[in-house]
Amino acid sequence: MLHNSVKTFAHNMFSHRTTPFIFSLLLIQCLFTGMAYADSELPRLLNGINVQELFPDADKLAAPTGEPVVASAFKQDEQVGYVFLTSDYVNSTGYSGKPIHQLVAIDMQGVIQKVLLVEHHEPIVLVGIPESRIVAVLKDYEGLDVGKLVQGTQDHQVDIVTGATVTVMVMDDNILRGAIKVARNHGLAGLKPKVKKIGPIASVNPEINVVKSWQELVDEGSISHLKITVAQINRAFAESGEPLALDFPEEGDDNEVFVELYGAVVSIPSIGRSLLGVHEYRNLEKKLQPGEQAILLAGEGRFSFKGSGYVRGGIFDRFQVIQGDTSIRFSDIYHKRLRSIAAEGAPELKDVGLFRTPAELKFDAATPWKLELLVGRNIGPTKKVFLTFDMNYSTPETYLNFTKVEAQDEDESSEAGMSQKAGPIWKKMWELKASEVIVLSAALIALTMIFFFQDWLVNRPKLADRVRIAYLVFTLVIIGWFFNAQLSVVNILAMFNALVTGFDWAYFLMEPLIFILWGSVAAALLFWGRGPFCGWLCPFGALQELLNRIAKVFNVKQYVVPWFIHERVWAFKYLIFLGLFGVSLYSLALAEQLAEIEPFKTSIILKFARDWPYVIFALAVLIPGLFIERFYCRYICPMGAALAIPGRMRMFSWLKRYRECGSPCQRCSNECMVQAIHPEGNINVNECLYCLHCQLVYSDDQACPVMIQKRLKKQRRTARSAAVNDKGESVIAGELKQKDLENKVVLD
Repeated sequence: MLHNSVKTFAHNMFSHRTTPFIFSLLLIQCLFTGMAYADSELPRLLNGINVQELFPDADKLAAPTGEPVVASAFKQDEQVGYVFLTSDYVNSTGYSGKPIHQLVAIDMQGVIQKVLLVEHHEPIVLVGIPESRIVAVLKDYEGLDVGKLVQGTQDHQVDIVTGATVTVMVMDDNILRGAIKVARNHGLAGLKPKVKKIGPIASVNPEINVVKSWQELVDEGSISHLKITVAQINRAFAESGEPLALDFPEEGDDNEVFVELYGAVVSIPSIGRSLLGVHEYRNLEKKLQPGEQAILLAGEGRFSFKGSGYVRGGIFDRFQVIQGDTSIRFSDIYHKRLRSIAAEGAPELKDVGLFRTPAELKFDAATPWKLELLVGRNIGPTKKVFLTFDMNYSTPETYLNFTKVEAQDEDESSEAGMSQKAGPIWKKMWELKASEVIVLSAALIALTMIFFFQDWLVNRPKLADRVRIAYLVFTLVIIGWFFNAQLSVVNILAMFNALVTGFDWAYFLMEPLIFILWGSVAAALLFWGRGPFCGWLCPFGALQELLNRIAKVFNVKQYVVPWFIHERVWAFKYLIFLGLFGVSLYSLALAEQLAEIEPFKTSIILKFARDWPYVIFALAVLIPGLFIERFYCRYICPMGAALAIPGRMRMFSWLKRYRECGSPCQRCSNECMVQAIHPEGNINVNECLYCLHCQLVYSDDQACPVMIQKRLKKQRRTARSAAVNDKGESVIAGELKQKDLENKVVLD
C-alpha cells in the first residue's frame, strides 16, 4: 500500500505543469520531522501477534477499547488478562527521541505474563548491540507481581545492558509504571483506581514574590540537598551484594565529595527570582509553555549528575525525577546550562542546569517529588553495577495555597494548572520565539532584496563581496550554531512518510524557525532553484565556504577538478539521495541512521561535541573543502540533490549570459566556485549555488572581455572628439588601439 501510494503521488506530481506550486505547498506542509498522533498504536502493533505469544492458554484477543486503550485476552470466553502498549500510559521516549513500543500482558491477578519489544528507533540497540540482549532482559519481567511491587514486598532490579543504559532504563520504567496504571485502572492485584481526592488541594501561590538569600532558602526547605562522600559511595557498593564492586573502589580521601547535589522548583516565583535572578527568571517565564514547570539542579564533586550522555544522544541518563506514578527523564531540548546561581551567598558549583518538565507529564510544583540519581561502577571491561540515591523535595507551605475540596477527580486536579491556557500551544511558541522569528524573517527579507536587486549589487563588487561574507557568517553563527535551525534530508524523507499517514498543522507550527525556513526554501525553489538555500541559508555550506576563504588567505593551493571527472562525480549525491529514499520506503528509522552521511548534526547542532567517529567524518568532508571549494556540496550532499530535483522547475532565470559566453570566453566557467557553468557557457541550475560571482564578472568592464570591448568602443568614440596632433592622429585613440589588440587576445 505504501509503495502504491508513493507511486501514485509521484505520477501525479510529475505529470502536471502545476508541479512547482504543488511541490512547494507540500514542502511547507510536510517537510518536518516527528509527525505525531494522539491515536494509539496498539491496534496496528497487535496485527500479526498471536495471542498465545502473550498468554499461552488464551484463545482470543478482543479489539482494543478504553482510554487509555487495552485489549482483553480470553480463554473459552473467560477473561484471563489485559494487553497494553507502554507508550499509551507513560512517556516512552528513548535515546533516539522517539517512543519505544512494548506490548505487556498482565493477568487478572496483576502478574506480568509477557513483555514484547515490538517497535523502536534506538540507535544504540540497532547499531552494535544485538537485540537478543535486550529481549533477554525482558524475560526477567515474567512473573513480576505488580501488587507486591507497589506494596514493597517484592524487589525488582533491572539488568542494565552496558552500552544501552538509557534504553534499558526507559524500557524498565515504561513496563513498571504502565503495569501499575493498568492494574489501578482495572482493579488488578487489589489496587484501586486513583479517582477521588478529598481536599484540601495544594497549589502554588503566585502572589508571593520575595527575593531571599541562599541560606534562607536552604533553611526553609526550598532547596533540597544530597551529599555523598567517597567513603559513603564505597560503602554503598560494598553493601550492594556485588562482590566485584569491592575490587574497583573510588580512590582518594574518604571525606572528599563524590557528588553534592542541590535541587529546587524555580517556576515558583519567589524561589525562581532568588536563584535565577530577575533577568534569567524573566527569560524562563517567556520560555515556559502552559503546563510546564522548571527545576534547577546544581552539583559539585568528582561525579557529575549530568554526565556526557546528553551530549552524544540528547538524554540525561544519570538521573530522573519521580512524582507519583510518573517519571521524567530529561532531554537536551528541555535543558539550559547556567553559569552560576544568582542568590546571595550561593556556592560556586561546577554543574548548574535549568530543566523544564514536559507539559504532557503534568508535573505539579505543589506536590512532593524525588530525584533518583543513578551511579554506575565498572566491574569489568563490559559490565557495570548500578546504585540509586534519592533526593526528596517538598515545596514549603509558605508558597502554597490550600483549597478545601469535597471530592475531585484526580486527573482534573492535576490539569488545573493547564486550565488557564490561552489558545493552542503553538501560538505560545511563536510568542516565546518572537525575537528569533523577527531576526530570521529580517534575514530572509534581506536575502530576497539581494536577489531582486542583484543588478544593482553586482555593479559594486567590493560591497557585494562584503555582503556575502557577512551573510555567510550570520547563517553559520546565528541560524546554525545559535538557532540550531539546520535543515536536513531527513525532513524530506519524513515528508513522503507523512503523505501516507497524515499530518498535523499544529505540530509543524510548534517549531517556528524550521517552519519559516522550509517555507522560504519552498518559495525559493519556485524562483531560483536550490541556490538560495544551498548557497546562502545552509549553515554547513556557509562553514565550508568560510573555511575555504580562510585557506586562500594562507595561500593554500586550490585544485580544479577536470571537467570530465567533475560532471560524472556530481551524480554521486543524487545516487545517495535515491538510496536513502529507497531505504525510507522500507524503514524510515534505518534511513535516518544512514542520513548521518550529513555531518550537520555533528558540526552545527552539537558543535563537534560528539563521539569521535562522527567528528572524524565531519572533518573528513570539511578538509577537502580547503582545496576544492564546496567539496561536500558538489559531490556528496543528499539534501542538495533532493532540492535540485524540484529546483530544476524554477519559474525565473535571472542569471544573465552573453552570446560569447562559452564560445569563446571561458572566464566565468573557470571562476565558478562549484563549476556549475558548462564549457559551452550555459549554467547548470542543478549545481548553481547562486553566489552571483558570474554576475559580478558579467557587469565588470575590467574583467569580462565582452564588457571590456564595450568600454573600449565607448572610449574610442570619446577619443574622436579629443585634440589631435600635427599628424592628424589622436594620441588617445592610438593608445586605445594598442589596448584593443591586447584585449582581443583575452577573447581568443
